[in-house]
This record gives sequence, structure tokens and C-alpha cells, in this order.
Amino acid sequence: MQEIVPKFESIFTVDCVVFGFDEGELKVLLIERNEEDYTGWWALPGYYVQQDEGLDPAAERILYELTGLRDIYMEQFYAFGDVDRHPQGRVITVAYFAMIRLNPLKELKPVINYARKAFWHPINDLPKLAFDHTQIFEKSLEKIRRKISYQPIAFELLPEKFTLTQLQHLYELILNKKLDKRNFRKKMLNYGILKELDEKQRGVSYRAATLYKFDRRKYARLFQKELSFSK
Repeated sequence: MQEIVPKFESIFTVDCVVFGFDEGELKVLLIERNEEDYTGWWALPGYYVQQDEGLDPAAERILYELTGLRDIYMEQFYAFGDVDRHPQGRVITVAYFAMIRLNPLKELKPVINYARKAFWHPINDLPKLAFDHTQIFEKSLEKIRRKISYQPIAFELLPEKFTLTQLQHLYELILNKKLDKRNFRKKMLNYGILKELDEKQRGVSYRAATLYKFDRRKYARLFQKELSFSK
């Protein structure tokens, strides 16, 4: 007779750091908590993982329940397990990040009472967040700053058609530093992953700039170089 081995119960959470780019600002998705502890505080979307649930499905469920967003690709990037990170005892959290294009017509609406509301907040004046969520956010920002040096993840934040000025501005926001315009454009165009369109900006009071698209197929087929914006 096979021995029955008791299963251990686990208590851990998933927290989601979702970045968006809108009106020239880099933003992060936050919720207003409606549950102890930290009632009324701003926080990252996060909650407990169910006993019969894997991490990736949990991240998808939690983000939907707290913000109303679905079908968002998220990448696991770090685990946080400080003994005193949660007032009720040691709770380990697995953090995910995502970068998405903001849709002004897409309403953020929590579907459970744990969150009063969800909203986009500029990262340049982020308040102190609940638990250790400020630390989680800062770690995620470090992650995308490193990753942007070798993968074109910034294109996930831009509209389908964009100018080189918009692209450079986004990189500067993420890296938190100014980039030389001539060198930046030369490097980006030399990689061969941008498709120049026979279109220009519309509805601007200044000289309209040429529009570009990110060529995903060409990147997947050819692009293995490491991007570097350290100089």
C-alpha cells in the first residue's frame, strides 16, 4: 500500500508591475487598497495565490480581478521574501512585470472589492506604496533598464506608428538620462529593425516628422546584436 504523504500548504502572493506610456509620460499601474493592512494606501496590483493555482495563472487572474485588464503578457522577474515584509507574518511574493500600450478607451475597473480603484500614475512622482511595493517597483525599473540594453522592449509601449523623437524620449524616460540625438538615431536605424513609412505626423503645429514601425519579423529573424546606450 502506497504511503500517503501529506501536502504542505503554502502562503505566498503575486505582485504585478505594469508600465505604460501616455502623453509623454512613463506610468505604472496602481490600485487603491480596500483591505487590511494598509487600507486606503496605493499599491501594486497583488494578492494571494490559491492553493491549487500556478504562478502564471495566478498573475493573470490577480491582474484582472484588481484592474480589469486581460490578456497581458507578464514576465516573472524576482522573488521578495524579507521576514518582515508583511505585517501578518512571512509572506513571500513573486513579482511580474509587463510593458503595454495604453488604450485611453480601456476602462480600469476592479472586479473584486479588494481594490477601490485602479489607475495609471506617473513614475516620476510616485508616492510611498504599501508593504515593500516601492522596493518591488524600483527593482522592476532596474530590470527594464538592463533589459532595454539588449532587447527592444520599449516598442511595447509605443503606438504602432511613431517618430524617432518619440522613441528617443521614451528611452530617455526609462534610462533617466539624456541621449545624444544623432548617435541614438544612427544606432537605431543601423540595427535594421525599424521600417520607415511613407507617412508623416498629422495635426502638429511644427514640421511633421516621418513615421516608423517596429519590424517584429525582421527582429526575430536577424536581430541578435546587443543594444548599448551607455555612451
